[in-house]
Amino acid sequence: MLRVDEVTNSEGFSNRFDAVVIGGGIVGVSTAYELARRGVSVALLEKGTIGGEQSGRNWGWVRQQNRDLYELPLAMQSLRRWSELSDELGEDIGFRMAGILYGTEHQSDVAQWEAWLARAREVGFNSEILTARELAARIPSGRAKWVGGLWSVTDGRAEPSKAAPAIARGAQRLGAKVYQNCAVRSLDTSAGRVSGIWTERGHIAADTVVLAGGAWSALFCQHHGIDLPAINVIGTALRTAEAPGVIDGCFSGPNFALRRRLDGGYTIAVPGYGRVELAPQNLRHSVKFRSMFRSKLNKKLKIRVGSSFFRGPEASATWCDDDISPFEETRVLDPQPDTEWLTRALQNVAGVFPELANLRIAHAWAGAIDTTPDLVPVISKVDAKPGLVIASGFSGHGFGLGPGAGILVSRLVMNETAQFDIQPYELGRFSNGSILRSPEMM
Repeated sequence: MLRVDEVTNSEGFSNRFDAVVIGGGIVGVSTAYELARRGVSVALLEKGTIGGEQSGRNWGWVRQQNRDLYELPLAMQSLRRWSELSDELGEDIGFRMAGILYGTEHQSDVAQWEAWLARAREVGFNSEILTARELAARIPSGRAKWVGGLWSVTDGRAEPSKAAPAIARGAQRLGAKVYQNCAVRSLDTSAGRVSGIWTERGHIAADTVVLAGGAWSALFCQHHGIDLPAINVIGTALRTAEAPGVIDGCFSGPNFALRRRLDGGYTIAVPGYGRVELAPQNLRHSVKFRSMFRSKLNKKLKIRVGSSFFRGPEASATWCDDDISPFEETRVLDPQPDTEWLTRALQNVAGVFPELANLRIAHAWAGAIDTTPDLVPVISKVDAKPGLVIASGFSGHGFGLGPGAGILVSRLVMNETAQFDIQPYELGRFSNGSILRSPEMM
């Protein structure tokens, strides 16, 4: 089991709040924190432990460049928030503005970066296209046939094991209540709108409920007749023991992603590779994911039959408010890592950085990445359930986007205007006849 920093449960169990947040990942804790900063009484409920699932299992990249252009304004807002949080919280969340560097052996990648950057500048973001010589100067030990690179000095990295727990503790200090090992079984409704939740510890009344349940959100929505098209892609990553320094921030090279850690090791993964298990939820949404499967299935996604067909967030399940729910049956989703990807990741890194040829794996893990058909998150009120806000489907980008998403969701809860156009994030795009775009620079 992956270890994350501890959060102590709040004392007592209050039964009335202005807002309730379901899910203790980075988006949920950031939402609770921003609401508490503004004087809203808020409870944060997590079925397991804060940051125990994907928010503690991701790569730790805090990235603006190479975002889908719909996501870029949110990524820029989030980066600003990341840079403020350690001082604001009074504890180190591991954020370092150490920059993110991409390197490629293919001219087509450089052309794609140039086209993206021209549009990103219109939004107010700028990064730097590097020649092969300029890239080699930044990573002098690199052994690849570089043709170019992409560099953002304002991007950074943070520590997944620290960030969500620290933000949750910050929310507590501002008056928020945090209840771990407390699953939310269902919504409560009254007079045609959401009026609270039913938990394994009892009822909580609330004016607004925020669903930030990550891999479990689609199952929760299905229980209430809400269609949230999302599948869970199981991604694998590893951390190494202390190793020679070849970068200070993050580097994306030929079929590997590398992040320098505070402990002197690296977090390593193979970008885009993972597995999807055949299960009722995934089969139900398969038509919406047809284009994504066609583009990635043969190269990057393994399709497997696994235990998720019978148990977990993708299984077919029904339960009552006074029954044990699937969320209690699996407190922390802890998938098995894929050994093939671990081996491939280390080989790919060693092929570029010879001094990292003998890296020792300190720990390997997997996590469930809640993924939408267009790889853009859902941050949206739900017309069919007034009083419910969904913040889910971040498609592997939730860690970097989390603090910015917390601001945006808090504005939705308080019925305020967002700082930028949020129409691309609306849930209705999947059902109102909109033509979903193919995913961009992800």
